[in-house]
Amino acid sequence: MQKVVVIAEAGVNHNGDIENAFKLVDAAVDAGVDFVKFQTFKSENLVSKSAKKAAYQIDNTRNAEESQYQMLKKLELSHDQHEQLITYCKKKNIQFFSTAFDLESLQYLKDIGLPLVKIPSGEITNLPYLRKAAQLFKKVVLSTGMATMNEIRAAVNVFLEEGVSKDAITILHCNTEYPTPMEDVNLKAMLNIQEEMGTAVGYSDHTLGIEVPIAAVALGATVIEKHFTLDKTMDGPDHKASLEPNELKAMVSGVRNIEQAISGDGVKKPSASEKKNIEIARKSIVAKTAVKLGDVLSEENITVKRPGNGISPMQWDQVIGSKAIRDFSEDELIEL
Repeated sequence: MQKVVVIAEAGVNHNGDIENAFKLVDAAVDAGVDFVKFQTFKSENLVSKSAKKAAYQIDNTRNAEESQYQMLKKLELSHDQHEQLITYCKKKNIQFFSTAFDLESLQYLKDIGLPLVKIPSGEITNLPYLRKAAQLFKKVVLSTGMATMNEIRAAVNVFLEEGVSKDAITILHCNTEYPTPMEDVNLKAMLNIQEEMGTAVGYSDHTLGIEVPIAAVALGATVIEKHFTLDKTMDGPDHKASLEPNELKAMVSGVRNIEQAISGDGVKKPSASEKKNIEIARKSIVAKTAVKLGDVLSEENITVKRPGNGISPMQWDQVIGSKAIRDFSEDELIEL
């Protein structure tokens, strides 16, 4: 079984502070994830000056007067900060990753050598963006929050038309509400995407807690993405729906455990670890009372007890009515 890829989404939870970003990298390393992911954008290319914030962004930033542009401008990472982060990730032996939110940022991520691209949910209907991403990158992870199957199909077709191989595309089921209510998760949709599109699938999670991404692995997710933060109480749009470092570590542990639990061949048979318990847990036919040579074996003088190293109780009907081949004391294993 291929290892599940775990992406720790630092996103903009650094609050524009490179020292916070370094601490997020440290937390990702400690949790044992595969990638630590940030966000690459130029606010002026991403959002109009008058665009309003989402309701969850207003709630989480506690600032209804601030525009989306003003909020995002404070959360940008400069090219210099990107380079510092990449250097730091190499030092810490973890893969740096980022999502580009505009054409210029796509080109920048290509120029600095990222091997694959993550398409955020909000860009799934952005044809110029999708086409540019497909031309620059030949490996794609596509988030599908807010999308219909027809929109997913249309986006995938853009990549296929530009020469991206279907086996190089991973589609992440996602819900773009922060946090996502449990009743809106619809985790089975991940399986529907896999069946309809014939690609690898994964899950990008915005619920509170760690159980849903772990469940997604049990259902066959090959990629798990989850927001994390240094402290959920920090000001910022995504902190509230993010995991703190200890929770991220617990999620990774859960993912790895489930990964092992579903890695078997699917054939029901005793495992190596349990074979030693067969004799202890199963039962054999034994003498219920003292039995003399020649006595007829019946329900009056034989019974079933542990251990299981004698005649199996499944042979009960064959034993009943036969004659004892020797004397047996109480609890002694019957022999035929």
